Amino acid sequence: MSERRFTDRDDRFHFSEMGGDWWATETAWFSFHHPGRRLGGWLYTMVRPNIGTVAGGAWVWDDGAHLPWEALYSANYSALQLPRDQDLDNCQLPNGVSIKALEAGQRYALGYADAGRLVVDLVFDGVMPPEPLTAAGSTFGSATHFDQFGRVTGTITLHGEAIAIDCIGMRDRTWGRRPENRPRRAAYVTAAADADHGFLAVTAPRPDGEPVAYGFLRRDGRTVSLAAGERVVERDPVEGWVTRISLTGRDMEGRPLNATGIPVSRIIINRHTFIDVNSLIEWDLNGVRAWGEDQDMWPVHEWARQSRERQALARPR
Repeated sequence: MSERRFTDRDDRFHFSEMGGDWWATETAWFSFHHPGRRLGGWLYTMVRPNIGTVAGGAWVWDDGAHLPWEALYSANYSALQLPRDQDLDNCQLPNGVSIKALEAGQRYALGYADAGRLVVDLVFDGVMPPEPLTAAGSTFGSATHFDQFGRVTGTITLHGEAIAIDCIGMRDRTWGRRPENRPRRAAYVTAAADADHGFLAVTAPRPDGEPVAYGFLRRDGRTVSLAAGERVVERDPVEGWVTRISLTGRDMEGRPLNATGIPVSRIIINRHTFIDVNSLIEWDLNGVRAWGEDQDMWPVHEWARQSRERQALARPR
């Protein structure tokens, strides 16, 4: 169990701490959404200092398309040159993402620049301290990892249209070893009704169910680690993606978590040897309306096998 707390130092790169491993990796992810338009968005940066690359970019989607090459916006760079004269607390990276720490561990100015297609001007204000990873059995393994809900406000300009954003989004920060051969399935599930009420659950699917490996429940402004939980999903019989989610559990103080969610839009993101079927979710969270995401992550070969099986069942006999 990790008791590590986020410090001012953690807004910057950790290159000197990660050794010479080829797969030493550092990431910074921020999400945002506009429920009325069924619109979701990501800014994501992945850096590998020992091979000098920066990857990632930005995605924006709605219910009009789920494939990245048909979505509202998708730019997923794989190996741009890492600038060595910037740090992560004040940077304008070649993948288009800019980050400036306005208050360490709490407040960030976020930008993205692809003139004529997508321009992002947002501020992330943490509504809780960054929460450290508390289970090495989760999909993040032994990496140092933090998650944090925050209010995201500002504007994105998408293909010339200015869209105001005001939501509770999630960010995470991770550094450690991250090979590209993703070892197993996982799900990363979030919901927030307001600044003081939400949850995060990271699951580890097994043949007999999908227990929560790590997460927290935030209620009445208090954040407490999850002690147990289960994700149960219904799937489209042809496409295979999630059509309904039920997530139940309890935190370390015994407070219950009961949430049911319906996807309103989705995008499929190909991330090396696994795919992320990422859905914007409208939730009923303990009787309150909430919004968040369900990242349904699969090794490509497993998704492909299941797709072939579904198609075979759907063929006329």
